[in-house]
Amino acid sequence: MKKIIIAVDGHSSCGKSTMAKTLAAKIGYTYIDTGAMYRAVTLYALRRGFIKGSSIDEESLRREITQIRIAFGKDSDGFQYTILNGENVESEIRGMEVSENVSPISAIGFVREAMTAEQRRMGSGGAVIMDGRDIGTTVFPEAELKIFVTASDEIRAQRRYDELRQKGQDPDYDEVLKNIRERDYIDSHRAVSPLRKADDAIVLDNSQMTISEQDEWLMNRYIKAASEE
Repeated sequence: MKKIIIAVDGHSSCGKSTMAKTLAAKIGYTYIDTGAMYRAVTLYALRRGFIKGSSIDEESLRREITQIRIAFGKDSDGFQYTILNGENVESEIRGMEVSENVSPISAIGFVREAMTAEQRRMGSGGAVIMDGRDIGTTVFPEAELKIFVTASDEIRAQRRYDELRQKGQDPDYDEVLKNIRERDYIDSHRAVSPLRKADDAIVLDNSQMTISEQDEWLMNRYIKAASEE
């Protein structure tokens, strides 16, 4: 089968990363979590004091955007983690503080330009699975397989709530649900590369699917796309 680019887009907390990572491991493709890249930029901005309440010091972030280096590593169990300027920040970027600020940071034009350029560089060789918000519409509109994943607000909030609890955090469900809805709105209404389904993307609503069911669904779509001439 030919090596292809797989773009997995969709709303937050609907299992995009999990299913993309699983397929990548099974077929030997490179997995790139673009959401983690924007989370890393958000963490950098928080640490540098560029985010204060609802205000973002965009000029300071613009001056330092080229100093932000993002990479991915794997631990001894094969789990991928995010590296920000040489530091493993996987745990920090998944917390609520980053979650509450990542959509406004992601909406900034020069941030998206920098991350899009890096994502294109990472995926230029093909045999890659990339998940995010605008992979099939902006980063790789030529991708051979485009998936748009969604689920109900309440189910996504419960999944996010359970994930945070498993990581030892003590989230409030209503706060998580509110954050998910706010992120959906910001992601869908931003001026640069808004979240939307590509015209040729296949929709997957996994609200009532098990993980194994969605993995099988994605594998079947991959086999079909990679087999086509």
